[in-house]
Amino acid sequence: MLNLFRATSILEGISYLALFAVTMPLKYLADLPMPNKYVGYAHGVLFIGYIILAVIFWSQKKWSYKRGFILLLASLLPFATFYVDKKYLKPLA
Repeated sequence: MLNLFRATSILEGISYLALFAVTMPLKYLADLPMPNKYVGYAHGVLFIGYIILAVIFWSQKKWSYKRGFILLLASLLPFATFYVDKKYLKPLA
């Protein structure tokens, strides 16, 4: 479970950055919408997977509400999933 959550966390963070730093400029500045569409789909799936796995992992570890909130908030902020992996998940591996 931990390895799956860590992998999803990293991939979700990468997809978030790719979506906003790479494909959004391609869509609006270079008029290339297709990369944004596919990366957007991938990011959506990874985002939902991250949320589901975060809730499952949080409940299995019986962590505090504060830590659970941090796990969920990380899905909304750029680079935050990398922080969660380093601070909360990597020490468990």
